[in-house]
Amino acid sequence: MNSETSVGWHTSSVPTSRYPTSRQPYHKTKNVIHTVGPIVHGWLTRKDRELLVSCYRSCLALAEQNDIKSIAFCCISTGEFHFPNDKAAQIAVNTVKEYKEQTHSRIEVIFNVFKDIDLQIYRELLTAD
Repeated sequence: MNSETSVGWHTSSVPTSRYPTSRQPYHKTKNVIHTVGPIVHGWLTRKDRELLVSCYRSCLALAEQNDIKSIAFCCISTGEFHFPNDKAAQIAVNTVKEYKEQTHSRIEVIFNVFKDIDLQIYRELLTAD
């Protein structure tokens, strides 16, 4: 991954969509922005979707505030957090596109995936235009 900043998740006491930053000497990136995505319990709700949007927007805004030129996102809230992969990817792509259009941002965004299904979903979403 060739990115100045990567976004990871963890299950600490950090509230959903907040983003402590840290320098990571063991990481190939200069900075890591940690964001906690929503955990889906049962049905996917509007609040779950809004919180996931907030994760991406908050990270993008923080990166820009710190003059970071590129950022990599993992599949926030999927897997153990039970956000459906296809819905999470759609939110990720749409939120990044909307953010860049609204702010005229030139930040490079990388979507880092773990599973083949995620790769397929992101390829379809990113080549749909």
